[in-house]
Amino acid sequence: MSVRELVVLGTASQVPTRHRNHNGYLLRWDGEGILFDPGEGTQRQMLRAGVAAHDLNRICVTHFHGDHSLGLAGVIQRINLDKVPHEITAHYPRGGQRFFDRLRYATAYRETVALTEAPVDTDGPLATTPAYTLEARRLSHPVESYGYRLTEPDGRRMLPDRLAAHGVRGPDVGRLQREGSLDGVSLDDVSEVRRGQRFAFVMDTRLCDGVHALADGVDLLVIESTFLDEDTDLATEHGHLTAGQAARAARDAGVRHLVLTHFSQRYTEPEEFERQARAAGFEGELTVAHDLLRIPVPKRR
Repeated sequence: MSVRELVVLGTASQVPTRHRNHNGYLLRWDGEGILFDPGEGTQRQMLRAGVAAHDLNRICVTHFHGDHSLGLAGVIQRINLDKVPHEITAHYPRGGQRFFDRLRYATAYRETVALTEAPVDTDGPLATTPAYTLEARRLSHPVESYGYRLTEPDGRRMLPDRLAAHGVRGPDVGRLQREGSLDGVSLDDVSEVRRGQRFAFVMDTRLCDGVHALADGVDLLVIESTFLDEDTDLATEHGHLTAGQAARAARDAGVRHLVLTHFSQRYTEPEEFERQARAAGFEGELTVAHDLLRIPVPKRR
């Protein structure tokens, strides 16, 4: 059975707290698993969440600050220890290649798995599969940083009333789908476009064109909101977003489900992030993330 959900492994920024691990997010997309920003402790959080190394197909790192990448060493070694039978691809900023190399070979271990390095150095598509296209956009942070977006190809939704009106039934429905037309009836006559699902992952950044491009029309947006709005100047100085800024970007982009995460340890009341996001005008589904939360990708419209 296909599953499309986000498994939240960690939600802290800079340093872990008693209740929040460093970053880590696994997107389950049917039979694939894409791990985003494995911070320190990700391997243990995977165990607590019931996620195995065999579930991983891609690793996407936005940038090489420790809270987004220190877990790479453990995850990569676990992939090899468990002898994952399929290829795994790692995407990360090309300018951070030296950091990736150090983390990949941080200690001695036996390599048993094909880990393909696919560094990112420009905006655009990174990979295309039958299930999705993965692309990257540059963000605005003190170090090179990219956000990621996953887009499912559009499909077709068959319309029973139009099928009946044109006398198409039984095996002929499948033939029409495969061939595009049948006895003068076209696929357009009896179906409509079914928009593919879309997901975006936006971490450490100021507001910039990349944020808006990644968020545009997505069903599920995972976005940092390190600061509350009263600390906007601090957020801008350090290359981060506030809850209100993230929510306004989601509102303007038509996001269906907004997930706020990557919270500064200075704040002790998570509900204030939700209050400020609502005050900014976001009216869709809203989640203030916590560790080990599972969030389904919204169903197709």
